[in-house]
Amino acid sequence: MNLTSKVFPLLFFVFSLSFGQMNQYKYKRELKAISQQWQTVILPNDVFGKSRQDLADIRLFGITETGDTMEAPYLLRENAEKISNKEISFQTLNASRTSQGFYYTLEVPSGEVVNHMKLDFKEKNFDWKISLEGSQNQFEWFKVLEDYRILSIKNEWTDFQFTDLPFPESKYRYFRLLIESKEKPELLKASISQHQILKGNFKEYSIKKFQTKENKKNKQTEIDIEFQKPIRASQIKIQVLNSFDYYRPFTLDYLTDSIKTEKGWKYNYRNLTSGTLNSLQENEFLFSSTSLQKLKFTIDNQDNQVLTINVIHVKGYVYELVARFTEPATYFLTYGNKNATLAKYDIAQFENTIPKELSSVEIGDEESIDRKLNEVKNPLFENKNWLWAIMVLTIGLLGWFSLKMMRK
Repeated sequence: MNLTSKVFPLLFFVFSLSFGQMNQYKYKRELKAISQQWQTVILPNDVFGKSRQDLADIRLFGITETGDTMEAPYLLRENAEKISNKEISFQTLNASRTSQGFYYTLEVPSGEVVNHMKLDFKEKNFDWKISLEGSQNQFEWFKVLEDYRILSIKNEWTDFQFTDLPFPESKYRYFRLLIESKEKPELLKASISQHQILKGNFKEYSIKKFQTKENKKNKQTEIDIEFQKPIRASQIKIQVLNSFDYYRPFTLDYLTDSIKTEKGWKYNYRNLTSGTLNSLQENEFLFSSTSLQKLKFTIDNQDNQVLTINVIHVKGYVYELVARFTEPATYFLTYGNKNATLAKYDIAQFENTIPKELSSVEIGDEESIDRKLNEVKNPLFENKNWLWAIMVLTIGLLGWFSLKMMRK
């Protein structure tokens, strides 16, 4: 019984370590003006550089008047744009040729509103001007898109295609497509759709440093972009001053870490996205939301004239926590735990019960969390195998003593 009385406190201590407490995190911010059960917490920019890349270490802890610690559940929302693409069925009625080029007539029996067309040709290299007209009876035609350019280039350096036709919302039964070409294009497929984009909630970040250099050996332009503090980015827009036509493959990388060696600093980059800068459309590119502070934008010029980059815009989505506060307490937004795992709460299964209109809480200044007590315990229990070994040993001892007492 004496051993048992010592084992129970040890067991309680081991289990208490398995629950995340505030002293396992580095930073906290007090949440103020909590007045409702459901409210939102807009994440400040400073959080992104001090939390995990996947934001799995974000917690909302509350401390009651009696000193108990509780955890408020939340949903992390990324205010990204929502894209819907409803493809509309149609029939190809005929194809004809005039001195202007080749005509293709399409019928949309449903009479639905459309605003987008995508073309797919057998040819891999072409540069054509096209026009699009609409009609209800095939006698009177109205211009929908005029003198529009489509392009496809495929060679050993690049594989670029631009055959999307965005146009104002139209409700015609017939569409007539004119392709200005001397040789007959082999149209493999055409798709008509209603394309809608619900814009996301972005915030633009100011750039601290913008440096361009030419790598003549590799025939590349390298642009280094640095921000004052770590940010969470998801979009980049490049403005090019040149008026001539161009298409240039590019890669976008972000700095993950740096190591000082005998030969100097070594920088490690990871790819965010790649694509083609071109003169046919807005050079605006989306990528997975990533916490970063430095970017490297590399343009592959080959033997072409170097492009003049005027302005670069970098944006990121606004992140918010939709939180439920059920108990009176002083709540804190905590973060900064590289070993934390993604929190799983029941409210994720009941999103339809969350009110649509929510007010935001006020967020206090950042404070460092005193981790001295936690640092004393960490060396022994950093490895989870220690915890499992102690738990198995404890349960075994309890079972053995129980059987021994039962036999007596």
